[in-house]
Amino acid sequence: MATIARTAARVFYYARNVARDIVPQALFRSRLAANLEKARLSDDAVRRRLNFYNKLRDRFAPSARAVRISKLPFTPTMYYYDLKEFARYFDPGLLIDVEFGDVMRVPKVPAIVKDRPICDGDENAVIMKLDKFRHFQMPADAIRFADKLPAVVWRGDLNNPIRTRFLKAVRDLPFCDAGSHKPNAPAEYSKPFLSIRQHQKYRYIVSLEGNDVATNLKWIMSSKSLCLMPPPTYETWFAERLVEANVHYVPLASDFSDLAEKVAYFERHPAEAERIVAAANAYCRTFGNERAERAISFLVLYKYFVLSGQIEPDPALWRYIAG
Repeated sequence: MATIARTAARVFYYARNVARDIVPQALFRSRLAANLEKARLSDDAVRRRLNFYNKLRDRFAPSARAVRISKLPFTPTMYYYDLKEFARYFDPGLLIDVEFGDVMRVPKVPAIVKDRPICDGDENAVIMKLDKFRHFQMPADAIRFADKLPAVVWRGDLNNPIRTRFLKAVRDLPFCDAGSHKPNAPAEYSKPFLSIRQHQKYRYIVSLEGNDVATNLKWIMSSKSLCLMPPPTYETWFAERLVEANVHYVPLASDFSDLAEKVAYFERHPAEAERIVAAANAYCRTFGNERAERAISFLVLYKYFVLSGQIEPDPALWRYIAG
């Protein structure tokens, strides 16, 4: 259920991106050099993130399924707009392999993706900040940890066995308000919808992966509530691999048998809970620097096009990328 503010933001998102498609694209291409020069002057943190999202080192050739920038698939629409936001600055004839949607495995050829499994040998999955309207909402939380309800909350679609396992494990715990608001949820797990603001009233919010990453992880970690979850197995632009157990979140066992123990511990040690919340908030602020976000996005694509042999690298910029 969308709030009025969220609906207005969605309308603005589409209006802005439609306008970008309408104006002469040469205007964007004329600004590529200036944007890359700004990116070259970025700090080491930008370079580290660039090379985290785009781990490619060797030359490669686009596959037979690669598409030109001018012919990127339009659906899912938000994936198209989020990639085109930066790709439109490059030559429209450049070829690019893309895999939109939830990516459950590492592509066989280097491709632009929203997410990838956390594993070794993931270089072919080149992450861009896609579907960001859905995944990167981080509304402010005005409720202090101490003033929240001393209980656990979770809502979501039962699209992963982990989620059903969780509901079975906590169904008899009186301090847990957990269930699914989806119409197809079994009756014993059916619960009313809760907005993000309603979730924020609770001290403890559980994050569980669905088809891939847990969509709610970003707004939980940016709130003043404590995030509880099993260690992540997928990652996006949020770099879930770098989110540390007992630093940014409280880890849960795969069978959730330790949830009651963890909650009881932090009820006795609220200062430790607030330390983790503060670290999670600081981690989320990494993604609030729009200048850095833009620089990394341009560089991820630039590195892809250079290594695919479609752009001759600028020596100074390539030295920056290589470190």
